[in-house]
Amino acid sequence: MEQIQFDDIEALQAKIDGEWGAWGTEIEVSQEMINQFAEITGDHQWIHVDVERCKKESPFGGPIAHGFLTLSLLPNLSPRTSFMLVGYGNATNYGSDKLRFVSPVPAGSKIHSRGRVTEVLARAKGTQVTTEIAVHVVGNDRPALIYSMIVLYLPKMG
Repeated sequence: MEQIQFDDIEALQAKIDGEWGAWGTEIEVSQEMINQFAEITGDHQWIHVDVERCKKESPFGGPIAHGFLTLSLLPNLSPRTSFMLVGYGNATNYGSDKLRFVSPVPAGSKIHSRGRVTEVLARAKGTQVTTEIAVHVVGNDRPALIYSMIVLYLPKMG
């Protein structure tokens, strides 16, 4: 795999592309996972946790994952890239420019993600890289989630 120094702005900008990268790891979103997320966050909306009611009343035919649960699984989904950033001391989640929950993630389905670099900027403290990530239920063309993630790569201390 190609290694690129985190502060090589020109090489990183060359990775900006309209094409999506390869699919990453697949993860099953179980009802148990959804219930645990509901406990942690206090979000007990019936559309997520009441299986019987969902079978009767939900337009999805069953429970669906919380959007923020799907988002929180991104570190485990690890979309594949053609390169690896090296030489930095710390990577800091700097925020997001866009987050959309486009389609549901039914309980028991598997999800995976892919990404593409959309912006690279030199900043006073390091290098800011924006990556657009799409999470899909495996087999679905329409994404479940689209997220524009901004990470600030900082040099090593000392």
